[in-house]
Formats: sequence, C-alpha cells, structure tokens
Amino acid sequence: MSRDDRFLGSILAGAVGDALGAADEFEPIHIIRELRGPAGITDLVPAFGGLGKITDDTQMTLFTLEGLIRGHAHLRRGGQTGLEHFVQSAYQRWLHTQDYSWEDCRGPQNTSLEPDGWLITHRELFSRRAPGKTCLTALMSYGNNGQMGSFTHRLNTSKGCGGVMRTAPAALWPGDPGTVFGVGAMAAALSHSHPSGYLSAGALSVIVRHLIDGGTLPDAVDEAFRQLARWQHHEETTAALRVGVRLAEQGPPTPEKIATIDGGGWIGESALAIAVYVALATDNLDEALLAAVNHSGDSDSTGAICGNIAGAMYGPGALRPSWLEHLELRNTIEELAADALAEFGPEPPAHSLWERKYPNS
Repeated sequence: MSRDDRFLGSILAGAVGDALGAADEFEPIHIIRELRGPAGITDLVPAFGGLGKITDDTQMTLFTLEGLIRGHAHLRRGGQTGLEHFVQSAYQRWLHTQDYSWEDCRGPQNTSLEPDGWLITHRELFSRRAPGKTCLTALMSYGNNGQMGSFTHRLNTSKGCGGVMRTAPAALWPGDPGTVFGVGAMAAALSHSHPSGYLSAGALSVIVRHLIDGGTLPDAVDEAFRQLARWQHHEETTAALRVGVRLAEQGPPTPEKIATIDGGGWIGESALAIAVYVALATDNLDEALLAAVNHSGDSDSTGAICGNIAGAMYGPGALRPSWLEHLELRNTIEELAADALAEFGPEPPAHSLWERKYPNS
C-alpha cells in the first residue's frame, strides 16, 4: 500500500469504528450482549436516526484535519500565525455546528459574520452527537475570552479521551516524530489540560505516523514510548500503554480483558491503551474494530482510535464494503483526506480555488 492509502485507511476506519460504537457508547457489556446477541456488536446498528452515523469523535477529527491543512497552507504562503491558532479556529467552527451562534463561538478577536472555508458548508455536520462536556466548555471559554489552552496555560484538570480521539490527523504534519508528537499534543491541550489528556494524543499521532510510513505496530508503539519519555508527567500514559502491550501478549482480546485497563476508555491514556491492545492482538481490520467497541466503556472513542491505528495498518480496502456504504459523510471524509494529502504532498495546490476552500483565516 502507498502512504496515501494508509492515511485514507486511518481516517475512514476511524470513522467506521466511531459509527460501530455509537449506539452503545454508554452501555455495559452485559446490556450490549442482551441487545445485540452473545457476540455483542457484530455490525452497524442504528444510532442518531440511521446506520453509519458518526459522533463528535469523527466530527472533531475532520475539523482537526481542516485546521492542519489551513495552518500549513498559511505557513507555506509566508504567514506568521502559529498553527495552534488554526486548529483552535477549526474547533470553534465545530462548536458552531453544535447549536451555538457564530458570534458566541468565533472569539473576541474574530469579527467575521459567518465561518469560512469548505468543511463548514456541509450541513450534515450541524448535528449534536453526544459532544464531550470538556470540549464544549473549553471552546465556549475561548469564544468568550480568546484564551487558548496550552501546555502552560491550563484550562482545567481533564484527561478525558476527547483530546486523543481527534488527533490522528497530526500524523501528516511534516517533521520528525518529536514534531508530530508535539502537534498532536498541542491540538488536545487546546481543551484538555491534564498531561494524560494531551500526551496520549501525541502518542497516537506518532503511532499513526509510523504506520502510514510503512512501519509495524510494535515499532510504532516503541517510538511512542521514546517520545513520551521526553515529556514531563508521562508516567501515567506510559504505564497504561504498557498494560495494553502486555495484554496483547495473552491472546485475542475480550471485553473482560479490556475491563482490566483502568478507565474504560473514558480517559485519554486508557482509550489509547485499549485501542493499541486490540490492534496488536488481532490480525484483520474487521476483528480489530469489533473488538474495540465490545466492552463496557467508551465504545465509540475506542473504536475510532483503534480504527485510526488499524486502518493505517490494513488500508481502506480491508474495510467491510457494507460499512463504507452506510458511513455518514463518506464522500466528505474521502475528499478532505485527499486534500490533506495534496497539501502535505510535494506540490501543494496554489490556485485560487484552494485558497477559497482553505483560507488563511
């Protein structure tokens, strides 16, 4: 597979994993088995009014990718504004899709009458899909005072998985693994101020980067350990990830084994650990995605993160056709991924249409 295929596989499989877990996100495994049968979730089931509906996880992943595209385009055009501002602005556009007025979302330094760019024109995104309270609160705070969360300016003490579940696109950012880690962590720290909330995001970005470059998952995880060790307060994330690796050595994943990972996927380090465990302990994309959503924790987020990892391993061709057929916003996801590969490719587009699609603001 090409690098482009692996990246597309990561984004598409992340969305499919999200959709597979959407209906049962808040259900314990015994209820899932009662509802879906002894094997639990084996296929898409209706959620949010239809099959294949994505949640806030994929919505925010798309806006992360858009922010990275716009930030990179701005920098290569000679702009001086930092990348974090473009990712923050992308999240404010996502916030607008969650039933908040643009005036309340845009931030005090932005006087635009409406949000710009191509992604926000997709009306299907204007739907609340159980968004996380931490994300909403942090972004509403920015809309009010214009202050961004960062590694030094902490907004809260949250280490919820709302940071890591959206940062796989940082894998495309140019540079060495340390740079990629920093971009992923920065994107999560805009809303989640606990180190385990943003270091898990940096680790995911590095893992996906290693995989789209053609590396193996064990080597990708080793690289994540190396990068984590360079950051203060990494111990909790590192320990959780090691638990996932050790569990993978014990054979195929089960909901009961997943339950031994503290946090159930609701917090950043456990969501990453569950996703890595399942991806290591399976040998095909179907099995990985289904195992990632069959447990008593945050099924859609662990499904999304595992999809980001396993999708980069197996590529889009390994996805079940019926899942792709029903995937909400599939065409938009594929077009955005293609645009990202173009922007981060050797000859980024320079025509006026591109500037309207991904403006400098």
